[in-house]
Amino acid sequence: MHELGITQSVVAAVSERMPEAKVVRVRLEIGRLAGVVADSVRFCFDAVTAGTGLEGARLEIVEPAGQARCRQCDAVSEFQDLLLLCECGSADLEVLAGTQLLIKEVEVA
Repeated sequence: MHELGITQSVVAAVSERMPEAKVVRVRLEIGRLAGVVADSVRFCFDAVTAGTGLEGARLEIVEPAGQARCRQCDAVSEFQDLLLLCECGSADLEVLAGTQLLIKEVEVA
């Protein structure tokens, strides 16, 4: 489960930037096409934050849809999962959005 490593990296990044702060909320943006299971990140968060300045913090995750352009018919479509198939039947798509994993906001006490 690579979500554990991702969660550890998020906690490390926040801790490095705000070493003395008591973090009460972290907001992540995980695109639907990022290949990251948001529920797994939520599951790992409490364990990974134990003993850090993020312990007890609330985790919020926003999951924007993916977007891709078909190279065959030029249609732009929105996708909620990694099964990218255009309505024309083509799987030849250029991903335009939805692969991001960002720390959008950190709230401190």
